[in-house]
Order: sequence, then C-alpha cells, then structure tokens
Amino acid sequence: MRDTLEILLVEDNEGDIEMTRRALKNVSPACHLSIAHNGDQALEFLQGQVQTDGKSPTQLILLDINMPRMDGKQFLSRVKAEAALKAIPVVMFTSSQSPADIRDCYERHANNYVVKPFDMREYAAALQQLVGFWGDLSELPG
Repeated sequence: MRDTLEILLVEDNEGDIEMTRRALKNVSPACHLSIAHNGDQALEFLQGQVQTDGKSPTQLILLDINMPRMDGKQFLSRVKAEAALKAIPVVMFTSSQSPADIRDCYERHANNYVVKPFDMREYAAALQQLVGFWGDLSELPG
C-alpha cells in the first residue's frame, strides 16, 4: 500500500472539482489532487512534470470528456501517444453515458470508464472505490 496517490483531475466544472476534493479529503491512501481545467492545461502540466528518468510522478488521471480547448478524447489520444506519459492510468470520469463515447475512449486506450453519479454520496463512493482500486489493489508504474 502506498502512502499517497498522485492524481491529476482534468475537469472544467468547478462544482465537480469541489465535490471531488471533498470526496477525496479523508480517503486511504491519501490523495494529492492536481487540477487542470482542460486537456491543454493537463498536457502542459504533465509534460512539465516529466523527470530526468523520463517518467511523471502523476500516478492516475481522472478525465472528463466535455471540456473547452482540448476535450478529454483529444487529450487521451495525446497522452497515450507520449512515451513518458502513456503508462499513467487514465480513468474517464464523465457524465456521458453514450455508447459511442465509451467505445471511443476505450479505443483510445482509456484504462477505465466511470459515469459520474449525480448524487453526492454516490459520487463520493465511486471516487473512494476508484482510489481503493488504483491506490491499494493495483500496482502502478513508477
């Protein structure tokens, strides 16, 4: 079990950002949450993080689909094409239930697709399950 899970949340909705912060406040492992409001910001953040060993300290990306400038699908394609970033697991965490979006994201190598619940308790429970899976159960690259 790791002490801290480094998460990049790529989300343009301030309400969802705040709900995510609250949901991850007291989870185990502890989460360090970085925020990007669109794919451009996220890519710039990740590229700026790449260390001399060619790896990023970010361990998990939570990614919305519908955002301005560079949307989630475009970002997903870009991040999975970069050698230093492609091993970072990307969980689509979005309100879209569209079968076409789901398929398109998996074809672009998303590691998981979770539809955001609208209820705050269910939203928090979904995030806590994700953190438990990726933070405790899974072995992450790094």
